[in-house]
Amino acid sequence: MSNPDAYFSRKEVSNSTLTELKNLLYPQPFFGDKEKAFKFGTLIDAIITEPERVDFYKLSVDDVQYLKEDFDLAIEMRKSLLMESRKDKFLSNVLKHSNTQAVSIKKNQTFDYCGFEFSLDTRCKWDWFLESFNFGGDLKSTAASSQREFEDAIDFFDWDRSRAWYMDIVGSDRDFIYAISKKNCKVFKYFITRGDKTYEKGKEKYLELAFKYWQLIV
Repeated sequence: MSNPDAYFSRKEVSNSTLTELKNLLYPQPFFGDKEKAFKFGTLIDAIITEPERVDFYKLSVDDVQYLKEDFDLAIEMRKSLLMESRKDKFLSNVLKHSNTQAVSIKKNQTFDYCGFEFSLDTRCKWDWFLESFNFGGDLKSTAASSQREFEDAIDFFDWDRSRAWYMDIVGSDRDFIYAISKKNCKVFKYFITRGDKTYEKGKEKYLELAFKYWQLIV
């Protein structure tokens, strides 16, 4: 059965919307198979946060077919995350208590870009959201094989922009990323606090793109 989720057909501006605009305005070469990487990311998200979407016998997610080697790797990566949660109390609580794929929407969110105010309707979809504490985080698959490579990827792939965007939609003061390596199945983690350098850089990135979106599209 196809995924009934209508999130991506909504009209509010999302971080993915900003990514599409950035790719149009500032096209850059992508090394590797972008479609394959995105497809595998969908598999990891589904296996860990929405297993009801996964058919383990047909090797598919929402009727999208995968290779057995992709499923085998994704399952090993999930095992690594679960093993990590045995020694990482925070991760253990996230896996036990968070709402997965929760949607947040903010109407008429106000932005200030270089002293100019404008507003947009915004949305985001959390991999994990701890409703009682009003913050959440993101799950990533990564080609990084070390913590340093993973942290470099945060800036390179604009994950800092994503996390600042999510934080400001719900008004949270902290956020986190857990990533699992596709190369060695190691688990990496990174915590973000409102006002730190990662948040500030991410906010700077999204403000520029949100302003251009308001200028060009709205």
